[in-house]
Amino acid sequence: MRGSRRSTSRRPPRRAAVGRRSFTSTLKALDDLAASGAKISVRITDLDRGGSVLAGDDFVTLPVAGLGVVPLLIEVAAGFEAGTLDPLEIIDRSYVEPVTVGGVWQHLKAPALPLSDLAVLTASTGDALAANALLARVGISAVRARIERMGLSRSALLDRFRDMRGPDDAPHFALGSARELAEVFAALVNSQVVSASVSAQVAEWLSLNHDLSLVASATGLDPFSHENDEHGLLFINKTGRDAGIRVEAGVLAGPRAGVSYALIVCFDDLSIYHRMRAHEAFRTLGVELMEYVF
Repeated sequence: MRGSRRSTSRRPPRRAAVGRRSFTSTLKALDDLAASGAKISVRITDLDRGGSVLAGDDFVTLPVAGLGVVPLLIEVAAGFEAGTLDPLEIIDRSYVEPVTVGGVWQHLKAPALPLSDLAVLTASTGDALAANALLARVGISAVRARIERMGLSRSALLDRFRDMRGPDDAPHFALGSARELAEVFAALVNSQVVSASVSAQVAEWLSLNHDLSLVASATGLDPFSHENDEHGLLFINKTGRDAGIRVEAGVLAGPRAGVSYALIVCFDDLSIYHRMRAHEAFRTLGVELMEYVF
């Protein structure tokens, strides 16, 4: 995947972008959010040089909502490769506790789907029911073991998706830090997660993600069809959303540079203004990331 963006012969010299690499607007937007009481973790890594471009509390563990399905997808893809899971194994949703927080399977007539289709729904639409079905099949302990083997000490999958969380339930679906999220996405496009085939499979699933409303809104990509961009933009991402939680991590690569990025914002969702201010910080980051890679 990383090699596909190098086909252009019009790559400008790196020094031409030096003046645009400060992420000044992003820092101001995040500072404003922090001043209002939001908790923020951000990380941008240059894929070519391997160094940090921007880091702010990137080691802090925060809730990441639906972005926690990425380790689950990695475990599923690893099972497919090892032969311990059959991609065409049919899962009946009647055996999975109903959940309506997001996704499309709950609205479909098909009462059962193969594991491979459930992975596509999980990655592309943030389908909570499909994710819970995958989690029930592979087991949360297997996903936690995968997270540990990947060396992610500040990430955890705590529970399944739920419509309501009671006092006896885990407070969140998943936790993570911006540094580790950015590292995982960088490893995916560099074929370093489990194996080259597992990395490619998970990256392919994530390339189908429909949520391009946060950082990705600056890319101009079609939310429903952006696997092969005619302008040579390589992009995969995953978002997470919950009450007062917005998260996005991904990889963005253009003719000038490539980056992996992650931004977690936990804020008081007191009004539509508070929510839109958080969303605007993600979009500001997206604009400056596009300036960086182009």
